[in-house]
Amino acid sequence: MPRARTVPERSDEPRLNLRLDLGGGLRVGPGKVRLLEEIGRAGSISAAGRALGMSYRRAWELVEALNRGFGAPVAETAAGGAGGGGARLTALGDEVVRTYRAIEAEANAAAAARLAALAGRGVG
Repeated sequence: MPRARTVPERSDEPRLNLRLDLGGGLRVGPGKVRLLEEIGRAGSISAAGRALGMSYRRAWELVEALNRGFGAPVAETAAGGAGGGGARLTALGDEVVRTYRAIEAEANAAAAARLAALAGRGVG
């Protein structure tokens, strides 16, 4: 299922790039969130990894790090076979994406004037 992106992946507009340090070594940033969004869109960890230019192993490691950090799965997988396998986000995975994007949007809105001033060299 496609996700609406709050902040464009690349933009000429200045913006914040956030990483959330949630304690216990759990970090959530734009790469992990983008991976979760791609899993939701593509229905596959391997397809999500390919779309982001990373190996299946790296994508799986990032999902597992999130699973361990949150103490519950952010994505569920189904074994392959005649019907094919796949993956989908859990309710927790959806919540992680929605919450991160909301924090990102709020932070960018709060910092917009100062970012614009920095980008225009009129430091605010």
